[in-house]
Amino acid sequence: MEFHSKEFKVGKCEGQKLVDGETMPLVLQPPEPEKRDVESLLLALKNNRDWFEQMIIKNSAVLLRGFDVKKAEDFNDILEVFGWEDIRYVGPAPRTHIYKRVWTANEGPLSEFIYYHHEMVLIKEFPRKVILFCDIPPPEGGQTPFVPSFKVTERMLEEFPEQVEEVEAKGLKYTFTALSNNDTGSMRGRGWEDAFGTSDRAEAERRAQALGMDMEWLPNGGVKTVLGPRSLTRVFDGRKGRRMWFNTMVGMHGKELSSALMADGTEIPEKFVKRCEQIIEEESIQFKWEAGDVLFLDNLALLHGRRPSLPPRRVLVATCK
Repeated sequence: MEFHSKEFKVGKCEGQKLVDGETMPLVLQPPEPEKRDVESLLLALKNNRDWFEQMIIKNSAVLLRGFDVKKAEDFNDILEVFGWEDIRYVGPAPRTHIYKRVWTANEGPLSEFIYYHHEMVLIKEFPRKVILFCDIPPPEGGQTPFVPSFKVTERMLEEFPEQVEEVEAKGLKYTFTALSNNDTGSMRGRGWEDAFGTSDRAEAERRAQALGMDMEWLPNGGVKTVLGPRSLTRVFDGRKGRRMWFNTMVGMHGKELSSALMADGTEIPEKFVKRCEQIIEEESIQFKWEAGDVLFLDNLALLHGRRPSLPPRRVLVATCK
């Protein structure tokens, strides 16, 4: 499939990288100033729907920039063009529904760094695409860095070939503790009632089981969820046979409310985890948000996170199959 479309102009952004011949993110702009309005954008997307989706898979990240996307309704109209099925977010991040397919991104304190992750990587059904819209760009910081997941696998295999294969063979086991009452002072502040959409314990257990989780109720009214075994890496169709670092080992290892172990209970060596953390940061890509930006991420190929930010910052999100 041709790389270019006459209805978009290929642009550049600060922080853009060439990774194995692929531009990340691929920046697409209006072909001429009079075609920056939302109606022209929607028509261009309708005319190039299959091509655009291939660009997401090919480049892993596509950034629409320079269009007059001004509100959640505009963002939702863009999503509707593709007809992708929504997938409901499940996880600890506090989020608010805004309009139809559109939600706020993690509403945790802007001073906190949200660590790199594949969206909903721990549960059985995860989105293929994460789409973000910058409503209010932050005055400083607040970038959404992302990481080509296969590069992490490549580098970890170079440095820790035996350990990688051991963890892969055994699988990973994660635990996460959710409190009973929502704690708005943390980016992981959702109580289990909010996370599972019910205050009934039996129903929460049923929903957790459907997502591939076991639950252990705690004396303080909270719950510990146990997930595993989970794979260390995954290979997905249409992505050059690349072995993606499809886990959240670093993000959950040795934290106050979470843990990551090998599935048989063996501890993961600290050196292994710390070096992985360094590699992920070294491979990260980021740009400065501009108002109206719409970023499409291939969730099967990229880890993503959030840098600390000065207020105000408002980024909206949709997750799709």
